[in-house]
Amino acid sequence: MQISFSMMEYMSIATLVTGTCWLIVRTRKSVDGKKGGVAWLIKSCAELFGVIALVLFCRVALADWQHVPSGSMEPTLRVGDRILVNKLAYGPRLPFTNTAIKLGQPERGDVVVFRYPGNVSEFYVKRLVGLPNDLVTYSRGVVRINDQPFDVKVDSAVVPKAEDRGQIFVDETAGNQKRIIKLNVAMPGERITPIAWMERYAKNCVVISSQDWQCKVPEGKYLMMGDNRDNSVDSRVWGFLDEYEVYGKVTKVIFNLSDMRRSWMSL
Repeated sequence: MQISFSMMEYMSIATLVTGTCWLIVRTRKSVDGKKGGVAWLIKSCAELFGVIALVLFCRVALADWQHVPSGSMEPTLRVGDRILVNKLAYGPRLPFTNTAIKLGQPERGDVVVFRYPGNVSEFYVKRLVGLPNDLVTYSRGVVRINDQPFDVKVDSAVVPKAEDRGQIFVDETAGNQKRIIKLNVAMPGERITPIAWMERYAKNCVVISSQDWQCKVPEGKYLMMGDNRDNSVDSRVWGFLDEYEVYGKVTKVIFNLSDMRRSWMSL
């Protein structure tokens, strides 16, 4: 068994340590009458307790912030974005146990932060495409859910960046939700081999090619994909996401030091 720690767990440990120091100072059993480095260290540690505990509470119960290190969600999220994660959208998860206090359910189209199934100490961000029991069909970049295709059309209004060379922007609309995705202009959907569909989930999926496949999402799981459809390590590679690994919903870009125009941008 591998035990991995996220920033939340480290903050929990820090809260426990500083809280112990605070109790020692409050009871005055180990500090009074002592001089030197040990007493000073305990008192300094105790003074940090309130601040660390408050930050931990906010990150567990209300909201968190994460850094976007890759371009798998372009153009929705860019490298360097600091994103605001709403923990109340689905309910906070307790440190170490990952137990959820459910306040809501993820919805199709949400941009979700979750623990990466291959290494739960890492957080990934992708778009939720398929809900439990959905029949998801993928054909040359176009997604269908339960035989209902997403409405797609090329968007020529988006100003491309250097990292967008060889890609086209496509408006993808499902229900009342609209987003812009990126596809390879020559072979949309070809670059990501659906390894998980062919190996681990062969009973749930039918794969014709990288560009054409169909999957039935199992109960208690989600199908996640990046908006940069041809440059995203997502469910096609590592499989369906267990619902208990969901961390929160991305609602805004707080800032990006490389492009401050993205500050406080809603998704």
